Amino acid sequence: MTTRLQIGDTLIRPGERRRLDLPLPSLFTQNPVVLPLHVVHGRRAGPRLFVTAAVHGDEINGIAIIRRLLASSALRNLRGTLLAVPVVNVYGFVRHSRYLPDRRDLNRSFPGSEGGSLAGRLAATLMSEVVVDSDLGIDLHTGAAHRENLPQIRARVDEFGIADLARAFDTPVILDADLRDGSLRAAATAAGVPVLLYEAGEALRFDELSIRAGVRGILGVMRRLGMIRDSARRPRSPHKPVIARSSTWARAHTSGMLRFARPLGAWVEKGERLATIADPFGNGEEPVTSPAAGIVIGRMNLPLITEGEALFHIARFKTDAIADAVEHFQNSLDPGDPLEEPID
Repeated sequence: MTTRLQIGDTLIRPGERRRLDLPLPSLFTQNPVVLPLHVVHGRRAGPRLFVTAAVHGDEINGIAIIRRLLASSALRNLRGTLLAVPVVNVYGFVRHSRYLPDRRDLNRSFPGSEGGSLAGRLAATLMSEVVVDSDLGIDLHTGAAHRENLPQIRARVDEFGIADLARAFDTPVILDADLRDGSLRAAATAAGVPVLLYEAGEALRFDELSIRAGVRGILGVMRRLGMIRDSARRPRSPHKPVIARSSTWARAHTSGMLRFARPLGAWVEKGERLATIADPFGNGEEPVTSPAAGIVIGRMNLPLITEGEALFHIARFKTDAIADAVEHFQNSLDPGDPLEEPID
């Protein structure tokens, strides 16, 4: 039997589900702002997992993922505690913006400070009330505006047990990624709480495949942690996630209009044409080629580009066997199928 959980001034009993509104600095109009936190506190002892979305206010796929996660029947007999924050950067979210009103990037402001900037105060609230006593975190992100990411997990895979949990999320690609100073992942790791970062889709867009993959992935991690039961009806994944130890970008060598030749998730060889940059006035064109062999895990979607701009993100692999894993993954999450099992 688990014990009562206290967050702020609120006590949550075993077996109880609550939504808490953690106070944040008000708007200049004096309208109050709160950090919404959903707590599912199981009757039986187990790990404490936090899931966050919209640390960047315009990255909305994670909000849909958490909504579906909280509605999942798999949580009925939860062991341990789930803390879910569907919108971390409330200020940016209401403005359709990646940033806070003072143009700070919240994901470069952790662990924050109670007496610091707006970003620092928000970061400190999340750290103290949600992160520090957790056992694991899953932070949900998308690409930036006009940039789309293939569903992927980013983590420090050499940390004890992290590669196993990353595989349990069941995206085809796991990117071994260093920590970035000021990020939630870095601050949580420094506090002894490892974090899996899920990247999928594009800012200000709902992508059904990315949402389904996120829900299924979080439930997969919870099963691996023993927080929820495995389901006999749940089909086993036909692919095995593969770890990429590095990645690189293909950049524009000239300005112009981009015509794509390779889609997101495609296997490409070193030197293969990814796109063509055309002069809008008809004076020529130049190919964009891949700097390495691997999978396209990120891509610019806006066709009007400037010299030096990052266009394609390539996860390096030595074999094209990963291409089959990507295809199986995409087929298993076909948005044409009804959203029931095996998502729950």
